[in-house]
Amino acid sequence: MENETVISVRNLTCGYDGNVVVDNVSFDIHRGEVFVILGGSGCGKSTLLKNMIGLIQPMAGEVFYGEDELTSADGARRDAIIRKFGVMYQMGALFGSMSLLQNVMLPLEEFTDLPREAISIIAKSKLAMVDLEQAAYKMPAALSGGMKKRAAIARAMALDPGILFLDEPGAGLDPISSASLDELIMDLSKNLGITFVIVTHELESIYKIADRVIMLDREVKSIVAEGDPRELRDTSTNLFVRRFFLRQPNIGKPGYDENGQPVAQG
Repeated sequence: MENETVISVRNLTCGYDGNVVVDNVSFDIHRGEVFVILGGSGCGKSTLLKNMIGLIQPMAGEVFYGEDELTSADGARRDAIIRKFGVMYQMGALFGSMSLLQNVMLPLEEFTDLPREAISIIAKSKLAMVDLEQAAYKMPAALSGGMKKRAAIARAMALDPGILFLDEPGAGLDPISSASLDELIMDLSKNLGITFVIVTHELESIYKIADRVIMLDREVKSIVAEGDPRELRDTSTNLFVRRFFLRQPNIGKPGYDENGQPVAQG
């Protein structure tokens, strides 16, 4: 359903040891969109993601998956909510002692009662979706960085979740591998209708894949922009947002024009 809300974050405050990193943020994520959480270093992007997926308990606020609220859930109810999404962590987090196939089979072995043959078939199909069917029996150490990220996405899809969280998918990749991963994300979104929630600060990828973004600012500890990244780049009047999207740190400073270029002194 168009514009159907699949995740609602309400008045969420996140932090560590009593120190607030992200303060009182609210936003919705719609079914089938590629939604990006962005901002400068230390703004709380990954912290927000960890709170959204239940790795960290928020200081305040709620996270809804449909009608189900994650932060207060426990036991079987919490497990059922978590089954709605898959996660690809920043460095892939593959088990080094297992082949790619075994890595992808693991969630199916843990959370289903399917026979091993069926699990193997499903895992191989997930690897095929990310163009790694020929590498099924390779160990993670034998893979490039881009292949590890693809394998981690295959594992995240093992239980057929409707939502995938990706933490810095392009981190550490060369430009070709990063662009290839962008293509994979767009293909999975278009062909399978997966909702993606992606943490990144890589502008080229953001412009290419994002339907909508929220931008966090470390100074205000909150959201300072939300919308289409191309529109924010071209129309935002917020100086921090313009500096970020235009890669011009001098916008708004004395002696520079509105595009961050030095003004000739006459």
